[in-house]
Amino acid sequence: MNGQRLALNRRLRVSPYEARSLPGVRRVSVYNHMVLPVVYETLEEDYWHLREHVQMWDVACQVQVEIRGPDALKLVEWMTPRDVSLCEPGQCIYVTLLDEAAGIINDPIVSCLAPDRYWLSVSDSDVLLWVKGLAQSGEWRVEVFDPNVFPMSVQGPKSGDLMSRVLGDSIRELGFFRFIETQIASIPVYVARTGWSGQGGFEIYLLEASLGVELWDALAAAGKDLNVRVGSPNLIDRIETGLLSYGSDMTLENNPLEVGLDRFFEMGKTADYLAREALEHIVAVGPARKLVRVAAKGEPVGLPRTSYALKGATGQEVGFVTSMVYSPRLEHNIGFGFVPSELAEVGGELDVVTSKGSQSATIVDDNWST
Repeated sequence: MNGQRLALNRRLRVSPYEARSLPGVRRVSVYNHMVLPVVYETLEEDYWHLREHVQMWDVACQVQVEIRGPDALKLVEWMTPRDVSLCEPGQCIYVTLLDEAAGIINDPIVSCLAPDRYWLSVSDSDVLLWVKGLAQSGEWRVEVFDPNVFPMSVQGPKSGDLMSRVLGDSIRELGFFRFIETQIASIPVYVARTGWSGQGGFEIYLLEASLGVELWDALAAAGKDLNVRVGSPNLIDRIETGLLSYGSDMTLENNPLEVGLDRFFEMGKTADYLAREALEHIVAVGPARKLVRVAAKGEPVGLPRTSYALKGATGQEVGFVTSMVYSPRLEHNIGFGFVPSELAEVGGELDVVTSKGSQSATIVDDNWST
């Protein structure tokens, strides 16, 4: 695919930040029917800059699904085993949306704007259509729609310095997974203490697309001496941090127990939910496979186009890698992969068949982000 270019057309939604985020980008992907910048300098250079300074990300592709009405909470509760009633206005929580078989539809951040109003900040799948279907089939008293909100992200160790310049020092006190309604350069926004990196930061939700460039420029000007620059979610950082990517590390074929997300639900929550029966069965018998962290020694590899095979002691294929990358800081390849539950013990030895040949790999429980 080297040298081939992505054709931009009406089937791809427009980001209000494109005029600033696309110039200079080296690699892009498509996410929720929008262009997502992926690499600017090199993957490694972008990674080191993110760890040391501050970046502005165009993540408008992180679209919102708004659920509003008297039954808004009931509908959100129906979609997830997490107890959303504990989420108060101004708070965000991470959830898994599950179908009737406990398959993962998506893993959004749910934001409670009011007791009868919620946003789902979704990963890469058509959640809006699924929620609309649920709303109609259950005759819930709700409206379900795309509110045309456009997130951007400020990430990195200097993110607090940058945000305090445009919002005052009080923004440093905003709790994790909390958000406020405010203004930046007189532009109405929501600001949340969230973000898809291990370096800390904020997400800014723009309410008016026509002001995207103005918002971007205000932040860029405020952070000029902080070495702020355009960036994007970084593959090395996300794997080191243990952040799973929907579509790569989990899909509709997986349930939360397989991918280690059982800590994000409450089996005994009062409100009923679609996957209750299926999930209770999986909890009782245990998952057949598990997603594990693997460290591999060998030539640096990149994200597999499909997957890399994982082989056991006798050479038989026992699983597959979902994400893998070379960490220049750790000086070896790291990634996630599925193996049968009985083989998912820390210290287990595997071989990973990469595009660069077979490499010895070990199942680890390392916190790679430190």
